[in-house]
This record gives sequence, structure tokens and C-alpha cells, in this order.
Amino acid sequence: MKIAEVDVFQHDLPVRGPEQGVPYRMALQDQWHLDTTIVRLACDDGTVGYGETCPLGSTYQPEHALGARAALAEMASHLIGLDPTAIGRVNSAMDEVLMGHRYAKAAVDVACWDATGKAYGIRVCDLLGGAVRERVPSYHGVLIASPEDSAADADRRQAEGFPRIQLKVGGRPVADDVAALRAVAATLRPGVRLSADANKGWTTRDAIQVSRACRDIAMVLEQPCLSYEETASLVGKVCHPIYLDESATDLMAVVTAISQRVADGFGMKVSRVGGISAMRAVRDVCAAARRPHTVDDTWGGDLVAAASLHVGATVDPANFEGTWIAEPYVDGHYDDKHGIHLDRGWIDLPPGPGLGITPDESQWGDPVMSFR
Repeated sequence: MKIAEVDVFQHDLPVRGPEQGVPYRMALQDQWHLDTTIVRLACDDGTVGYGETCPLGSTYQPEHALGARAALAEMASHLIGLDPTAIGRVNSAMDEVLMGHRYAKAAVDVACWDATGKAYGIRVCDLLGGAVRERVPSYHGVLIASPEDSAADADRRQAEGFPRIQLKVGGRPVADDVAALRAVAATLRPGVRLSADANKGWTTRDAIQVSRACRDIAMVLEQPCLSYEETASLVGKVCHPIYLDESATDLMAVVTAISQRVADGFGMKVSRVGGISAMRAVRDVCAAARRPHTVDDTWGGDLVAAASLHVGATVDPANFEGTWIAEPYVDGHYDDKHGIHLDRGWIDLPPGPGLGITPDESQWGDPVMSFR
């Protein structure tokens, strides 16, 4: 079984906000439209594997859609003739051609896992050691809004069944964040967890002030500051556990944050760390260190969602904070029958082999690049 063709597609994903004309709003940016890149690996035995990478715009992290496709243009021809089931060797081949650009390599890595699962007739989660459950918990992100609107959204989502609420904070006066946190906390039902996610939007001063003002609220502070160093300086000065997200750039960053006792948990993105292979290693390190974490991605369609879901299904529930998917903010599915769907705060694993997604390629148009 060898890779015979590599096709790269570009696809637009307009952001469907909770209300008409409302963007996906975080501390430091608003998103109205996103650009996703899809990789199709066609093998000489007829097996086809799919992967996808969709950066959250060009300012969320040092990655962007055009960069993903430029990186794939550098690497794709070197994939021809490789065995996609030898996933480690495929990743090594990409590293030999191009340094870094993990988010672009992630699409190829995911496509290899998809092809491998299809070749063996089993799901990706079973290749990763087996699913511990068939329905994976998600969480809801309450976007930047007034305290009243934030509380109403949080209350509504808990009623739907979400076991975790992530409140977006930062990019506004500290008093507004405190008011929103208090309003949302007042709605929390037994067993529902709360995260204050600043998406790098607080200074150290802001983080300390908010945490001390909300010391009576059970919550975590997710990526409070722009840099790892700033966030590390908060240890011992805040009243809440610290989770890293944007600073958890790869496996070594996770290991360092644990060894330096900076991170009590993580918000992990599959594409950011380099794909399912790297995320599997992160999962195992977090299990050994007993660090709770999510398994998400920045954005994307069914392929991104499925990759995150399959890894998330293998995480010990005691160590798992959920899998967020962009599906509520994206119109339609690549696979109308088995597209990944959020249902009352939980997500069902698709039944088919590999990722379980059979996409309708006609949605994407012609490939923007092809290699044979």
C-alpha cells in the first residue's frame, strides 16, 4: 500500500454566529470567515485518507491558511510512494523536507491515520488503544458579551446537557470580566465545571486581580497571558488552577510546563501539536502526570472534528475536559450521513473505519494542488 496521489483543497468556512451578523468573538479578535485546507491521500490499492487543517485566522497563533498550503507544496511530492500505515516514517519524511509547520503536517498525519484505519477496517480510536466511551463530552464557549447575556447563554447550554462551560474573558475592563464570571457562576448546576478563558488577553496584573476578586468561584484560568513566561509568573499569585492552551505548542512545551509546575491542565489542539500522532503522546504524558486536558482543534469541518473526537474518546474520563468542535458555527457537513454532530453537549463517534467520514468532495471544487 503506497501513496499514489496527493490532492490539496481550499474551502471557505463562513462563521455562523449565534445571532445573524455576530462574529465569533474572543479577547483579542473577531472571526467572520475562516479558510480551511483539506488533504486527500489516494493509495495504489484504492484506499483514500483525508486530513484537514484550519487555523483560527492569522493572528490567533503563528499559523495561517496560506502558510499551510505553502508548506504542503514543499512536502507533498515527497509523500509519493510512502506507506501511509507507517505513520511515524511519513512524519519523519516531512521533517526531513521542512522544519516546523506542524499545523500543515497535521493534515497529512490525520490523513494517514484515516487511511490506516480504512486499510485495517477499524476506527482511528481503536488504533489508538480503544475508545473508553462511544459518546464524548464537549463544552460550550460563552463568547464576550454582557454579564446578563453571558449568564443566559451559560444557563441555556447547561440545560441542554453541556458538562463544562468556558467563559471567554479579556480584552475589556477587569470589572466587566469579574461581573461576567460572577453572573455565569451563579447559574452553574451541580457537577458543571467552569473555565475562564482569556485567550492571552490579560496582563499578569489583570489575571491576579480577576482571580483574587473571584477567589470564591471554583474555576480554572485558561491561557491568561500572552506568553508562557508571563503565565508562569502567576504561579503562587492567583487563587485558581492554571491551564495552558496557546502556549502548549507541542509535546516538549507540555512536558516543560508540567516539570516546571506551571500548568495544572491543558487546552490541547490536534493541529497545533502536529496531528493525531503527537496528540497521542500528549495524551499519554498528561495521563502519567495526571494533568486534565481537552482534545480540540482551532476550527474546521467534519475531518478536524472527527480527528479530535477519536483521540478524545480514548482519554480516561477522570483526565478529560472534553472535545470542542466548530460544528455549531459552521453551515453543513462534508458527510451528510455521518458528519460530526453536537447533541446536547455530547458527540457520538461515527461508526465507520478510519475517521468515519466519507466526504462529498464536490463541495470543495477542484484541488488547488495535485501531486503524482
